[in-house]
Amino acid sequence: MIDDIPAAPVPNPPANRAANRAAARLNGVQALYQMEVGSKGLNEILAEFESHWIGGEIDGETYIEADIDFFRDILRGVLEHQRQLDLMIDETLANGWPLKRVEAVLRAVLRAGAYELLQRKDVPARVVIKEYVDVAAAFLDRDEVGMTNAVLDALARHMRAPEFDGAR
Repeated sequence: MIDDIPAAPVPNPPANRAANRAAARLNGVQALYQMEVGSKGLNEILAEFESHWIGGEIDGETYIEADIDFFRDILRGVLEHQRQLDLMIDETLANGWPLKRVEAVLRAVLRAGAYELLQRKDVPARVVIKEYVDVAAAFLDRDEVGMTNAVLDALARHMRAPEFDGAR
């Protein structure tokens, strides 16, 4: 259930594109997790999140309004490209540690980040990495956050090498 992962409330949310996209990423990871562990379909999860979780008030805390189009794109994109994303992530993870052995929340974070790196060229790779490391930090322990950074960085350097040319 969605209650299994704590939500990240932000009192008095700022209204700006970066914050709305960050909220979309956070909600996207929560929705992907919920779809996997709760066996919910895309339409059901979209309806649930858009009517209840995104931008709502829960336990007296108001949540940042997510960029709904960006949220939907993450979910649909991960589902559409999941086989390809999983193969890329598997190849990047340490030998003997396939994606299917990774905890469900971490799997959702890696899939969403890999999707953005693969398909959302309008978002700089370094922004994608930082944003998903931040999402991971909201739910996971330090080692898993480090793994998120390492895997997404390796994927980004492979998929978007020109963005890293000449970078130290």
